[in-house]
Amino acid sequence: MQDILDIRVLASLEPISSFSPARLRELLDYCHVETVAQGNDPFKDHPPTGQSVYLLRGELEVVYEDDNRVLIRSGSEWARHPIGKRQPSIRMSQALSNVQLLRVDDDLLDRMVTWDQFAYHEDARPASMKEGPDHALKKLLHSGMFSAENLSNSPFAHLPSANIGELLNRIEAIAVWDRDVIIREGDEGDYYYLIESGRAQVTRLVGGANLVLAELKAGDVFGEEALISDSKRNATVTMKSNGVLLRLKKQDFMELMQEPLLHHISYQDAKQKVAQGAIWLDVRHPPEYRYDKLPGAINVPLNDIRNAIGVLSKATTYVAYCQSGRRSAAAAFILAQAGYDVYVLENGLWAVPKAQQQ
Repeated sequence: MQDILDIRVLASLEPISSFSPARLRELLDYCHVETVAQGNDPFKDHPPTGQSVYLLRGELEVVYEDDNRVLIRSGSEWARHPIGKRQPSIRMSQALSNVQLLRVDDDLLDRMVTWDQFAYHEDARPASMKEGPDHALKKLLHSGMFSAENLSNSPFAHLPSANIGELLNRIEAIAVWDRDVIIREGDEGDYYYLIESGRAQVTRLVGGANLVLAELKAGDVFGEEALISDSKRNATVTMKSNGVLLRLKKQDFMELMQEPLLHHISYQDAKQKVAQGAIWLDVRHPPEYRYDKLPGAINVPLNDIRNAIGVLSKATTYVAYCQSGRRSAAAAFILAQAGYDVYVLENGLWAVPKAQQQ
């Protein structure tokens, strides 16, 4: 199938044809090609919900809910566009010959198209307008920071499309050097950081010695905890190589990235979520948890929340809480940007009657 699915095939499809060759090569890893035998209905067991589906080979008849019948042949104008988009729902379909279909996730494709349109807009500006630090920043649209992988699994995967333009206007690109201290434990939170290139190390002072907490690489983010919880930095981040960081001021981060990702919920609504299968996630220190946890809660302290990514099930909904809502908001943001379905208990345990705590 790989001899058929190459960038020349993708470049003939809409809106994928607008992508650069490098972008097309990235998209190949996210495409699924399937063969359907003549006489079968390719959408009977696998409807195109949430997907863009293209006909690559053969003939396919599609019948819509309004009884409109469309015959699609590979290589035709119809085949260049996703099947069923902007049409009534598909009632049935039939392969009139052996056919090959290409499926790609709608959400990922839309994110890639949106970011690429911003990149194209920058490329189309006159040369006289392309000088200066802003141009250096927007060139990063073509870098690994905005790759298909990062648009699927980084904070950018959850950034509302309406915020992309503002993000690019407000984000700063800064060059950093090996051994530069980017944030220092005990300082006030001022920026949210994303590593475009380079490596960094996270340390915390424990018993007079620096304890290494994490190693960071390109695509990783840091600095959000102090911003969301409105507290001082709880660790030091030091560069371990030269590199480039992207940073957002606290207010810009709160407006453009934090708010869209955080979903606050009242105690009454949270109880309903838990009754339907959600799990209370207590992000306080273990002694606090043992003293007055909510029934059925699991304990993952905020300082361990990154280690829980991949351990906690993404099939489960979580309601994070702490005493006031500050720590749980920070924990929920970290989990949400990793793709978890998580809510924040509004005002934390302060909003919960004492009788309902264990």
